[in-house]
Amino acid sequence: MSAPLFLVEALPAGVTCTLDGPEGHHAATVQRLRAGETLILADGRGGSATGRVTEVRKGSVAVEIVGREHVPAADPRLVVAQGIAKGDRGELAVQAMTEIGVDEILPWAAARSVAQWRGDRGGKSREKWVATAREAAKQARRAWLPVVGGDPDCSTKQIAARVGEATAFVLHEEATESLTSAALPAAGDIVLVIGPEGGISEAEVETFVAAGATAVRLGREVLRTSTAGVAALSVLSARLGRW
Repeated sequence: MSAPLFLVEALPAGVTCTLDGPEGHHAATVQRLRAGETLILADGRGGSATGRVTEVRKGSVAVEIVGREHVPAADPRLVVAQGIAKGDRGELAVQAMTEIGVDEILPWAAARSVAQWRGDRGGKSREKWVATAREAAKQARRAWLPVVGGDPDCSTKQIAARVGEATAFVLHEEATESLTSAALPAAGDIVLVIGPEGGISEAEVETFVAAGATAVRLGREVLRTSTAGVAALSVLSARLGRW
């Protein structure tokens, strides 16, 4: 198996360190690492250090650093404006898209979003997405932690502004152009707009197209909001040579 990855605020400067706090507890108590086993420390900003466990303590492990690496940020960046969905579908989408390699996720308060992120609920819902992305990034051994934008969510006007600054695609079942053949940029942001479970309204499609987006489809099938972004990211990852 691949060495487990633990996220830290900053990588150790020296050749030894102690992994403590929640991550240290997870390493010592949950994963039950033993002396001699290998782990990876990552800062979520491209930097990582491979270490060897030298001692297991209560709630922490002592680590000897044996290697370091820095992975450059991806370019083009893959940004998904994900329509807020009810229940756990949004979190399922965030988890899978993080594993696939999304670079930024924008929670979008679409017209047909059943769930509404208002007040304290909005902040808590956004934090769930942040925590989900963090855990999925660790599981996938990602060097870069995806950004979850929004404060706590984004309006259609805000998404349209991001569309206007990037190469953007709106997934829509009635589109005639395929994402597999759409022109892609060599650099910058690629924004994918994914509707909620009720789909994207015609007014929203018109707003995004007017801002510069292209309406595209993946195939004949109509995908759920929790899987559409994953499928689209897979297509782009293959086309951009990430895979």
